[in-house]
Amino acid sequence: MSLPDDILFATVAEQAELLKARKISSLELTRAYLERLEKQGPRYNALAALTTELATKRAKAADDYFKRDRVRSPLQGVPYGAKDLLAAKGIPTTWGAEPYRSQVFDFDATVIRKLERAGAVLAAKLAMVELAGGGGYRFPSASLFGPGRNPWNPAYWSGGSSSGSGSAVAVALVPFAIGSETWGSILTPASYCGITGLRPTYGLVSRHGAMALSWTLDKIGPMCRSAEDCALVLHAIAGKDSQDPASSGKSFYYLKDYGRPLNELRIGYAPVDFSERAADVSRPALQAALEVFRKLGPKMVEISLPPMPYGAAASAIIQAEGAAVFEPLIRGDKFDQMPDEAQKAGLRAGLEMPARDYLRAMRIRRLVQEKLRRVLSGVDLLLSFATRGPATGIDEPLDRERDRRLEAPAEKEDRGNSDLGAAGNLAGLPAISLPCGFTAANLPVAVQLVGRPFDELALITIGREFQRLTDWHRRRPPA
Repeated sequence: MSLPDDILFATVAEQAELLKARKISSLELTRAYLERLEKQGPRYNALAALTTELATKRAKAADDYFKRDRVRSPLQGVPYGAKDLLAAKGIPTTWGAEPYRSQVFDFDATVIRKLERAGAVLAAKLAMVELAGGGGYRFPSASLFGPGRNPWNPAYWSGGSSSGSGSAVAVALVPFAIGSETWGSILTPASYCGITGLRPTYGLVSRHGAMALSWTLDKIGPMCRSAEDCALVLHAIAGKDSQDPASSGKSFYYLKDYGRPLNELRIGYAPVDFSERAADVSRPALQAALEVFRKLGPKMVEISLPPMPYGAAASAIIQAEGAAVFEPLIRGDKFDQMPDEAQKAGLRAGLEMPARDYLRAMRIRRLVQEKLRRVLSGVDLLLSFATRGPATGIDEPLDRERDRRLEAPAEKEDRGNSDLGAAGNLAGLPAISLPCGFTAANLPVAVQLVGRPFDELALITIGREFQRLTDWHRRRPPA
């Protein structure tokens, strides 16, 4: 008997209660998602590989724990998908690129191992942009599995580089997924697909067993239906790991009580973000979301980021470090298998970048970290749009938006906090993307909140309260 959509589109927290009460079994839940992944995954180019045998085995083990009234975590028995840059023992890990189509590791990434320990069930590896976008790419089709298609309208992109993770959660192919972000790869697909995505503080979640793109910027985080679900997943995957040199040694504990009333929190925002910097079609939803935040009770403080070349610095660091990571590929005989010419040119150019340019970008980064520390000494959180506009067309070149992100601010230009994506990643700060409405064309719109280092609980608390007053995270794409 197939499970109803109300269960398949339920949050992780809701499914956990059903499993614990044994109203459903992990095995039937897992089989339902495996069937959806097999049938619908290719429709959105979301599926990299099914893990049917492994998922069935772990689901049965979870049910055995439930029968003995043993519950290891709220994720026990809940299926999930992992971005295909995370190693899973014996399962192809292609990094979304033809040269690595047959790549198989004999170990699990730390995140996969921690989720197994929590009792979660790996149901699939999910598609991604090749090499997580290393070198830059011109079209969404830069992926071994084809362009990620948006469940709200398959003529539009699901976002990069965690494209499969975004669409799979949105259309309930899995209740949650693991993505990664170097610069926008969690928040962008979460925004485009109308789900909740959390980018943790740099160093909070181990990257051991994950493909490196930029070792000083890469972060791994959850992509879920709700802010609370992100907290449950983050609780399981955060923590120290001696196998990741950048591991902070810190953990994350989800507490329902943040410890401070919301009216004591200060949220910084720039009105220009909501009235001018965002795309015209997104502004009504963003302005309505701003009013919801006011209703929650925190003090809203007008504040803007100081003008700096955030995008140019982030781009230079990613280009240099990415080219160093993929030098064997670039100089090897499989490089021509990469389909996106712009990406190949970007990777080659990275090998030729002068050391002074990389070091200059790193010095700018240090200044960014200091300036954001000062900004966040006056407010607890920063609020802006998650992406300037809704999803782009599946065949639309991405150059225009990329060029806009790299623009240096003109003198006296008020950019508000529109550079928060680049700035937040340069500083290693946590962020959350929250769906907040739709355009007239029924494409999702989202806001982002950025917080202080290792204060994910503040993001989740505000996000949970925002979602208590709204139902955007509950909306389902058309069948």
